[in-house]
Amino acid sequence: MVCVPTTPSFSLIYSRMFRFIQLIPLAFCTLRSEAAPQGTYSATSSSSEPYPTIPYASNDPNLPLWTIYDNIIPQPIRGPLGATILGPQNVPIAIENPSLLAPPTTDHGTVPNAKWPFALSHIRLQRGGWARQQTVDDMPIATGLAGVNMRLEAGAIRELHWHTAAEWAYVIKLCFITIVTPEGQNYVANVNPGDVWYFPPGQPHSIQATATDPEGTEFLLVFPDGSFNEDSTFLLTDWLAHVPKEVIAKNFGTDTSSFNHLPGEELYIFPSDTPPINNPSPTSPEGTTSQPYTYAFSQVQPTQHSGGTVKILDSRTFKVSTGISVADVTVEPGAMRELHWHPTEDEWTFFLEGSGRISLFAAQSNARTFDYQAGDIAYIPKSYGHYVENTGNTTLHFLEIYNSDRFQDVSLTQWLALIPPALVKAHLNLSDETIEHLSKTKSMVVKS
Repeated sequence: MVCVPTTPSFSLIYSRMFRFIQLIPLAFCTLRSEAAPQGTYSATSSSSEPYPTIPYASNDPNLPLWTIYDNIIPQPIRGPLGATILGPQNVPIAIENPSLLAPPTTDHGTVPNAKWPFALSHIRLQRGGWARQQTVDDMPIATGLAGVNMRLEAGAIRELHWHTAAEWAYVIKLCFITIVTPEGQNYVANVNPGDVWYFPPGQPHSIQATATDPEGTEFLLVFPDGSFNEDSTFLLTDWLAHVPKEVIAKNFGTDTSSFNHLPGEELYIFPSDTPPINNPSPTSPEGTTSQPYTYAFSQVQPTQHSGGTVKILDSRTFKVSTGISVADVTVEPGAMRELHWHPTEDEWTFFLEGSGRISLFAAQSNARTFDYQAGDIAYIPKSYGHYVENTGNTTLHFLEIYNSDRFQDVSLTQWLALIPPALVKAHLNLSDETIEHLSKTKSMVVKS
């Protein structure tokens, strides 16, 4: 719990103490920067005419100034910059966002908001569970993907439906799914925690919590359309509630009395009996699908790097997933997901554990840093340069999800290692020793 001073005199004393404490690192930084090379960088052209000089990049540190565990009243002060807030402030939100209240001095210009906590989403409560979503209405930068977090109690059903967008899911608790293809083939499966499914657009499917876990199921849904609205799906009960009963009876070759108890409106999520562990499926004359709609992602062995792990799933392995790919990443304390960008696809990132920060570079000197905790969503448009740094003391675990059938990224480390060293030296004014080090550095997904 954060203690907030209640008297003006204490507040004034506290703010002055806070600013004094903030200035201490600056003093050390000033001493350190005096030992750094002074002056300006001046490249020389082939005709020996110097280019205009520019200052060296600053050595001032830009670490987060507090963490979510600090019992303080944060203030918008970084070194000699800023001043205390005299009016009211939302302290819990400020604590969670040090890079917004006291941003790094490397931030500049304007970048749209790239953070959305699911905790701020309106939640739809139903008998049997709930659903909450994030769309472009919540985060206008997120034009390419939208997300839904859904929970079903044991036995509860997300009713039979279909929608215009493809659906990709990451399972948090075991559930049971069904899908039927346009060719009349069917597919049913239990999907374990850490596994995924993919349903192509327009194909009818359902989700149900099994009896295996008395808590039911929970899962994350992602759609490759930022405007997708989970409340606007094509539901079985909603459709039949708007078709004359005599038409329904004619369709099935029976009389209207057979439908006397037909729901008069949509169910969406509703309670039901738990399905058998090995739920049998009707046999289709057309057989089962030739390719699975689920993938045991939890069983994939991650690739180990010096500061964490990564495992990637896209259409090269999960062939049905033609609209979405994913990287599952862990970053250890003190490590980072390296500087990189994605050439052609937007990134929708969901944080499962830990805390971290991302700085987005949007070209033309526009850059902004955001802080994230478990349950938050980050959105990174294609080609935006960025990194993901673990700012906590526990493992940072997140999913990078792309609106593409293939995972692609361009690593800054790899880029500089694969071009002539003279080019790198001319741009960055590095020593020959540093250039040689860069040329030997391998491209890594995460590094310490």
